Amino acid sequence: MTDFSPAIESAGYDWAALAGEDLPEILAIEEAAQPYPWSEAVFEDCLRAGYHFDGAFTRGCLLGYSVVMPVLDEWHLLNLCVDPSVQRRGVGRFLLQRLLDSAAAQDVHSVLLEVRAGNRGAIALYESLGFADIGHRKAYYPAPTGREDARVMRRLLA
Repeated sequence: MTDFSPAIESAGYDWAALAGEDLPEILAIEEAAQPYPWSEAVFEDCLRAGYHFDGAFTRGCLLGYSVVMPVLDEWHLLNLCVDPSVQRRGVGRFLLQRLLDSAAAQDVHSVLLEVRAGNRGAIALYESLGFADIGHRKAYYPAPTGREDARVMRRLLA
């Protein structure tokens, strides 16, 4: 992936909706960042289903993306992924805040997500933006030693 200077931490990011032509960049980030990445077919299914794909950019380069499944007045964050070369520089927070702002503007009641129980960085981000635990999924994610539990979190908007 592209290596960005530390100056990116204070830089603003651009946002745009993503589409099928963005799949090569999305897949490159997914494969670099995830121990068990989604396949191209999964992303294609999400696009066909009309799920929201949003991206964070700087200087025209995709830094991270989110995939959201809207269900009536509730959104389910299915995937939030940031290029490893720019993690911990506010890209994930930018994407998540943008998602929450968009959801609120569309009168969405809540946003749900699952997160690996051991993903402390992501959990801290979600909690800092008002997400709270509402459940637990035992052995939800694949892991090197079998399966890993998930925390189910929700942020109420209305």
